[in-house]
Order: sequence, then C-alpha cells, then structure tokens
Amino acid sequence: MKDTTLVIMAAGIGSRFGGGIKQLEPVGPGGEIIMDYSIYDAVRAGFNKVVFIIRRDLEKDFREIIGNRIEKLVHVEYAYQELSDLPAGFAVPEGRKKPWGTGQAVLSIKGIVNEPFMVINADDYYGQEGFRRLHDYMADRMDESGGVYDMCMGGFLLGNTLSENGGVTRGVCSVSGDSYLETVVETYDIQKTADSITAKDEAGAPVRVPDGCHVSMNMWGLPAAFLNELEAGFPEFLASLKEGDIKSEYLLPSVINRLVSGGRARVKVIETPDKWFGVTYREDKQAVVDSLRALIAAGVYPERLFE
Repeated sequence: MKDTTLVIMAAGIGSRFGGGIKQLEPVGPGGEIIMDYSIYDAVRAGFNKVVFIIRRDLEKDFREIIGNRIEKLVHVEYAYQELSDLPAGFAVPEGRKKPWGTGQAVLSIKGIVNEPFMVINADDYYGQEGFRRLHDYMADRMDESGGVYDMCMGGFLLGNTLSENGGVTRGVCSVSGDSYLETVVETYDIQKTADSITAKDEAGAPVRVPDGCHVSMNMWGLPAAFLNELEAGFPEFLASLKEGDIKSEYLLPSVINRLVSGGRARVKVIETPDKWFGVTYREDKQAVVDSLRALIAAGVYPERLFE
C-alpha cells in the first residue's frame, strides 16, 4: 500500500494564539481542538504523515498547542506560507497584507511531500467516512503514471455543510453521471432560509444553488506531481493581476478547475454522508461542542482522544 500524507492548511488561523483565535479554541472534553479530530480520523484511515502549513512567526506557539503532541503519534513535518515567498521577478504589492491563497499554501509543501496527499482546512470537521474513502482511493486506485492527473475530492452534500448562524462559502460542484467533477465554482454567503437556499456569486449577485448538490470543502486527494502544476501556474497568476489588485488569491479549486476543463485532470467525486461542522462564527462553537459530545456518546470517539 502506498504512503499517504495529510496536509493541513493552518497558515490562516490568526495573527496570534490564545482564546481569541476561533480555530484553536477547545471543543472536546479533553481540551481537543477541531484539528485533533481530523488527525485522529486520518491516522485511523491509514495516513502515515502529517504536514502542517503554517506561518513561520507562529511556529513556536503552534508546536506547543498541537504539534508536539501529534509528533508522538505520527510523523510530522512543517511547511511555511509567507506573503513574501514569490517567484523571481515578483514583489509584494504595496498594501497587500495576506498570503496568496490555498494554491500558494499547498505549493509550500513541494520538496516535503513526494507521495499522494490529502489537503484539508485546519478549522473544519470532516467526519471519519471521508478520510477512509479518500485514503482508500489514493492508496489503492490513484494512477500516478498517466498523462492526466488522477485526483479525488470529498463530495459533501450542501445541506450537511451549512451554519445556522450565517452565510458560508462553498465550492459548488457540477458532477457527471459517473461521479467525476465537471466544474467547481466558489459560491458565497450560502444560507438556508425557511423555504429555500440563498447564495451569491463573486460579484455579490444572487445565484441559485440546489440543496442536494455536492460541494467542495477543500478535501482533495492529489498526486505529488500536481505540485509541479501549482509551481508553473503561480507566476502566471501573479502576472495576470491588475495594478492595485491587493486581494486576489491563487486558489486551489481554480487551478483544478482549469486542469479539468482542459482535459488534463480527472477528479473522482467521492460522496461522503458525514455532516460538516466548524467555527465559522463564534456562535457556532457550542454546536460543535454538542456535536462532538453526541459522537463520543455514540462511541465514535473516546472521551479523551489520544489517551
């Protein structure tokens, strides 16, 4: 069976650590944070390495809060996403404060990861089934030798990914009859109302999103060779920016979308019945705590996760 790595995008967790950073607030009975549950599920599914993508200025605190604990359970490495980490010939535009998005984040693992890898967000709970299904595809079925990138994606049902406390952003997917991704479109402010679901496009205009559609939660299974594609595409993205644009991001779904539309990638959408939860809003925290307690009561997780 192939080696597989879990890559956790954690560079955007905040400018400082402590009780004010929603992604690092304890939600489990033993003080666990959401990342703990993702790592627990991934290791049980068969992943044998974890790579944290962080900012260098947060490394000391990050290791103290989670990294040092996880190193006792599985091999851990670190990659660093920095605003100034740009290809030759490019400079940070005046006024730009944030790094360059999920595409740049994943590109930072080049040279560290040489095997199939799964990418997830640090602050989302994905559920056990998605980790197991994607791992099995990556370890047993992913073809790394062909001329077309063989990828997979956790396909969540939109209704299982909404917050009761406000709108969320999701990658709304169009999926073929044989469960391959056709398009993924970043869609904003998705909210469930009494009789429908409302959403907006990138420009803020209303768009229609069906309740039963699949959405991407940035749970991708990717071959190591895909990192070459990210590396080649980053300078092209930077060169395309208009003067004064300090907000555009190099996004992982956009790169994958381009490869799919060009016939250079196939993405198997692996449906998962798991219900997402996360702390999109501070008011979400209690719902996360309650959901985890229900899973513990049902025997899905032990009371103390790593004891």
